Amino acid sequence: MARYEDAVEFYGHPMVRSLHRNTIEVTKDSHLTINGDCIIGVRADKGLSELSSSVKDSITQRGSLVTISIEVQPETFVVRATGSPELTLESPGEMVIRKSGFVSPRTLALHADAAAKDIPRSMAQRLRNQDCRGVLRIEVQV
Repeated sequence: MARYEDAVEFYGHPMVRSLHRNTIEVTKDSHLTINGDCIIGVRADKGLSELSSSVKDSITQRGSLVTISIEVQPETFVVRATGSPELTLESPGEMVIRKSGFVSPRTLALHADAAAKDIPRSMAQRLRNQDCRGVLRIEVQV
């Protein structure tokens, strides 16, 4: 099995709630409203369309396995999901991990085993600090 990796740095925001039941999102936007309860990080250093070509190519292969590690020191939370040939990975500003099979230009991975509500509350609490730095590590196996 081949393995491809990329990483996205992001920061917390006072409005991070991490309560959504179906998705996890990281955005390049610097603002967040109370309605964005799936967003765990803002000011990301890249959007979905800016991931490495090897990661994007591998995510769109049938049967690809996507492991996303959310690192907010001292904790790491791991989400397992799948890729799909249907993914376009076009969004320049957001990346969304979904428990469902819904595909949009913002979708990074499908059929995830966790959502924002599953992230440890201690991690979500740290992400309410705008100076808190996090890393989304994406590993794809095909």
